[in-house]
Amino acid sequence: MKFGKEFSSQMVPEWKEAYMDYDFLKTLLKEIQRFKLRNKPLATPRSLLKRQLTMYRTFSGLIVNLKGRDIENPVTPVKPVYREGPDGRYESQFLMAADEGGEYELVYFRRLDDEFNKVHKFYKAKVEEVMNEAALLNKQMDALIAFRIKVEKPPGWFDRAAEITRLASDVSASAAAVTASSPAIARSRRILMDVIHESEISNTEKFEDSLEDTDVNETKPINISVREEKLNHIKGTRPAPLEVLNHVKMNNTLETPQSTIKAFLKISNDKELHFRKEDLRKVEEKLECVFSVFYHKLRLLKSYSFLNLLAFSKIMKKYDKITSRNASKPYLKMVDNSYIGCSDEVIRLMDRVETTFIKHFSNSNRRKGISILRPKAKREKHRVTFSLGIFTGGTIALIVALVLIIHVRNILHKQGGTQYMETMFPLYSLFGFIVLHILMYAANIYFWRRYRVNYPFIFGFKEGTELGYREVFLLSSVLAVLALASVLSNLNMEMDPKTKDYKEFTELLPLGLVGLVLVITFCPFNIIYRSSRFFLLQCAFHCLCAPFYKVTLPDFFLADQLTSQVQAIRSLEFYYCYYGWGDYKRRENTCKTPIYNTFYFIVAVIPYLSRFLQCLRRLFEEKDAIQGYNGMNYFSTIVAVSMMTAYNLHKGMVWWVLAWITSAIAAAYGIYWDIVVDWGLLHRNSKNRWLRDKLILPHKSVYFGAMILNILLRFAWLQTVLNFGVPFLHREVMIAIFASLEIIRRGMLNFFRLENEHLNNVGNYRAFKSVPLPFNYDEDEDKD
Repeated sequence: MKFGKEFSSQMVPEWKEAYMDYDFLKTLLKEIQRFKLRNKPLATPRSLLKRQLTMYRTFSGLIVNLKGRDIENPVTPVKPVYREGPDGRYESQFLMAADEGGEYELVYFRRLDDEFNKVHKFYKAKVEEVMNEAALLNKQMDALIAFRIKVEKPPGWFDRAAEITRLASDVSASAAAVTASSPAIARSRRILMDVIHESEISNTEKFEDSLEDTDVNETKPINISVREEKLNHIKGTRPAPLEVLNHVKMNNTLETPQSTIKAFLKISNDKELHFRKEDLRKVEEKLECVFSVFYHKLRLLKSYSFLNLLAFSKIMKKYDKITSRNASKPYLKMVDNSYIGCSDEVIRLMDRVETTFIKHFSNSNRRKGISILRPKAKREKHRVTFSLGIFTGGTIALIVALVLIIHVRNILHKQGGTQYMETMFPLYSLFGFIVLHILMYAANIYFWRRYRVNYPFIFGFKEGTELGYREVFLLSSVLAVLALASVLSNLNMEMDPKTKDYKEFTELLPLGLVGLVLVITFCPFNIIYRSSRFFLLQCAFHCLCAPFYKVTLPDFFLADQLTSQVQAIRSLEFYYCYYGWGDYKRRENTCKTPIYNTFYFIVAVIPYLSRFLQCLRRLFEEKDAIQGYNGMNYFSTIVAVSMMTAYNLHKGMVWWVLAWITSAIAAAYGIYWDIVVDWGLLHRNSKNRWLRDKLILPHKSVYFGAMILNILLRFAWLQTVLNFGVPFLHREVMIAIFASLEIIRRGMLNFFRLENEHLNNVGNYRAFKSVPLPFNYDEDEDKD
């Protein structure tokens, strides 16, 4: 692989703009090369000789004067200098600008200096940032060690301040008796009290010297030998200052409805320290996460420095090769002497972080500590690919078999076909909606990876636990095989005379499949991607409990997915009605009661209501008006869905008009929000007209095609108002088709939504998530 591609592949995606623009500098070198080729003198027979002319010159000797100039090498064409100032800028003076084509080389060095100063400034700012974070972590570690001593109370350790206070009290109480018995001992005890009141541990030697001056055989003083032994035991060490706990409170970083209410009432969420093992475990877990993120930042910063230094070395060697000059040596010397070239703060800080983490968080187990700090990249497993092929082939085979059975046996046109479509089809269509949504998510992951959209960071996945598109595709194919096998089993049991009488058992197959999916989803054991399952359940719980939990991107991203699964949620409601009211025993659909119709109305609104409440929560916290406008978008959708549901249940011209008007308004509002806000497109004055300044996809036509397709699919849901139907398709099939189109639209929207989020992170150089610290110092609270 060429260096340019390797350099691009190893960049931190969010820092891409801060790296040296290697491709741009290479284009400048190509211009210099083209100029030299155009002005190259005609070849002569003498120049075509295999031997170089320099081989026929006078021999210069084996000993070269190091202080002088080598006659074989010309004068150095570049003189790097450092301009003093507030920003401190490096510049290189090109001394050969008067030569033919020198203006091209002059432009090259100016752009090279700009790139180096950009890299140097960014690196220096990031190092300063991590050093400030290291200072905060020092204070957190002081509090942790003191907190750990208070909780665990290790043997042989004592509170230095408390012990000194008690020892001074004992000496003071016995001072009168000691004075009466022996003036020499009294003098020694006065010296002892002076030493005890010293707070620094370095004064322990004075304490021992004072004891040596005392004749301890004269009399037996008070019993302080035990405490003296404790002080001698820690001689040469610096006890942890437990006094730091007097200025520390516990940050209540756990987001709960109670903490939300406190924040709304402006009640502090900080709580007093309670020295319990449970609290200590929570503090250690939080600090372990903080150290992991901090160490990851140091690793990327080290990689940033190494890659840019290597890029400058490569580009200068390429310049020397094209121009036949010797400019790389002085320029790279300047690079090596700069801050980015000679500073070792990051490397030393990495070593210190490793030592601290291994000692305090992995019980001095280096292998365990390093495995946490440096998680291995997830590798693609052959068994996943193999299983994917098997289940994909099984899915295709089952679909073909199902189509052939329905066509050959003419099931849909037989007696009871309509009843089957009204009862069994809604039950099994649930799995079709889920499988289609998972397939769209797998496709999104594939394209996110291909175009280097950092989706694990955006979603907040723990490094090494995110699922690849193969794993997600495997899950969808497995669920598809189970659902299709259940449908075929149901049809065969209906057609087989031996099992035709067992109607109740045949009707329970879809319910059993739903139960299996739920059991796997909530399974607490570490099987079938437990971390991803629990992450999904946590986000779903936050969506249901909105607005009582802080809204993060995974939460509102999942809520958006649920707005496209309204028909799937209604299918779950039909499950409850069909099996809860005993309709499955008679294969009848009596779920048309007022109670069912009320819930049919409610479940369609729940996803949009959750999203609306999330927007209100963000509006309250962030004071951002854009969240209020987004909330109006979902509120208009709630009104439109309510009117459409009312029209479907009651019919009538009034409901039809209301449904039509509200649906058109919601669709237009949603189209504008999707394209302009979520995708960041339709900027008239951008570099890419009607798009945005930065694009990830190489073809602009893809964006325009996506906008047109989004508009068409947005208005597809109006079929419920227009009563659009096809004679040869059942109504349930039409509902499933348009619900699938909405899922496809959502899958397409997801890619461009995350692309825009990624570009916003790139613009702000956001490459790390913010991890809350467990302790809050009083001075930090005063600053806030």
